[in-house]
Amino acid sequence: MVVLEVAPQLSEASQEVWSSARRYLDGLPGGGLNIGHEAVDRHAAGARAGHVALRFLPKRGDPVDVTYADLARRTNRFANVLDTLGVARGDRVFVLTGRIPALYVAVLGGLKHGNVMSPLFSAFGPEPIRQRIERGDGRCLVTTRALYDKKVAPVRAQLPLLAHVLLAGEPAGAPLPEGTANLDELLAAAPDTFAVASTGAEEPALLHFTSGTTGTPKGAVHVHGAVVAHHATSALALDLRPDDVFWCTADPGWVTGTSYGIIAPLTHGVTSVVDEADFDADRWYEILERQRVSVWYTAPTAIRMLMKAGVALARTRDLSSVRFAASVGEPLNPEAVVWGRDELGIPFHDNWWQTETGGIMVANTAAMEIRPGSMGCPLPGVEVGVLAVDDENQLRHGDDGRPVEVGPGVEGILALRPGWPSMFRGYLHDEERYARCFDGGWYLSGDLVRRDDDGYLWFVGRADDVIKAAGHLIGPFEIESTLMEHPAVAEAGAYGVPDEVAGNVIHAAVSLKPGFTPSDDLQLELIALGRRRLGPAIAPRVIAFVADVPKTKSGKIMRRLLRARELGLPEGDTSTLEGGPS
Repeated sequence: MVVLEVAPQLSEASQEVWSSARRYLDGLPGGGLNIGHEAVDRHAAGARAGHVALRFLPKRGDPVDVTYADLARRTNRFANVLDTLGVARGDRVFVLTGRIPALYVAVLGGLKHGNVMSPLFSAFGPEPIRQRIERGDGRCLVTTRALYDKKVAPVRAQLPLLAHVLLAGEPAGAPLPEGTANLDELLAAAPDTFAVASTGAEEPALLHFTSGTTGTPKGAVHVHGAVVAHHATSALALDLRPDDVFWCTADPGWVTGTSYGIIAPLTHGVTSVVDEADFDADRWYEILERQRVSVWYTAPTAIRMLMKAGVALARTRDLSSVRFAASVGEPLNPEAVVWGRDELGIPFHDNWWQTETGGIMVANTAAMEIRPGSMGCPLPGVEVGVLAVDDENQLRHGDDGRPVEVGPGVEGILALRPGWPSMFRGYLHDEERYARCFDGGWYLSGDLVRRDDDGYLWFVGRADDVIKAAGHLIGPFEIESTLMEHPAVAEAGAYGVPDEVAGNVIHAAVSLKPGFTPSDDLQLELIALGRRRLGPAIAPRVIAFVADVPKTKSGKIMRRLLRARELGLPEGDTSTLEGGPS
């Protein structure tokens, strides 16, 4: 795997921040770093060996506690299983499960073995799963029988590099599908000692997929050195302390659930709560109360769902253990901040980062005044600029060819000086796409923001057509391509429509081929196709039939125009529209 180099642009002071943060970690002999060692083994070998690392809350039944010492043994067994199978250091290992112990053991054990780990969201349909495993050259997959039968088996023949499929939770001796193996049996037969791979700080460790406006999902590569940022930012932005009980509600199939649901809390030696079940307001309040959660990291969508459920549920619970609460994934609307403070007695601290940044970059920290609606200020070691854009949200350059910075109150693209430890090191198999993320010594986030006079940043929107729904970035191209597989569809355009709970929900407009006519049955058929192929997290909820999908003269779908027309908003400049004035 090629890891590209982008020259660090950070000041000496910022570089020293990260150098200092590195000193709080063990490191490996010879100066290397391994995320699995920092998260598990250094605690298992010390005073926190008997401390609970992970507390699993199954959908039904009693909690299951795993200590740091036990987690070390389990992850060692998984690393030895990979050895036995011949999975080589650097091979990509994918994990497709719910929030069960096997997921956490596999991710951490694979990191200790020197593999590049890629957790997948279990609500994805077969096509997104196939795309990601194929693009990632997946060699090994850990999953469950139910998910394999429903989502992997239909596309297995299209994944010739996938040599090993390990099924978790199967009874000993149970018959298995051809080409799969019983993970629990393999673990039981494996030794529980393992010498952690001598990985360097710049060796690839994680592969997270994120969506763009065109093409296939982008595989962002992160290195073992990212653990420096995971550890430091969880202390700075989440106020994590060793005796905390921490609950990150994000699924590890998304970057938050890996960076701050698996790695960061374990590097601090805390107890991390993992809930297998889906969202339920009463269950969540019960978890906060019974588990005495002290630091809670969740998403705006979840907070809005709690608001919708009403405050009466919360008032039946003792939430006094919660010392700090934070939110990420999309902008946290001011009403939610005020509601948390006034109704729950828990002010939510919004923060901002991306799959590509690998860790929190901007935050409302415990020491700061919360300004409802603001994402906060850059963390120490993070250098931010707001870069000027034109009317089409394209970057403006000065006479010297470099991007132009704007002052307070002016909207522009949020940009960061490269050089922080968790910055992604490339898009797998797409060096050109990676290079386009940088300009004039800046990483370009693609998010439009404005900065106030005190340095607080305020989210305005995306500069492109990527849809933020329920805290997830969803690329319209995946949706459009799937809809166009239907024999009736000539063209499709997907876009986000505001929703009071999810932030945005996905709608799509389709034009039909000759001989097909719009109907309720066809609409339901297309929605079902989307859900079957893409899964409910990505599929459009509403399909509209249009005579033509609007495009620019160069053929680019005008998704903003589809959205404006549905919502009755001004259409803006349409001079570049296909068929418009030349």
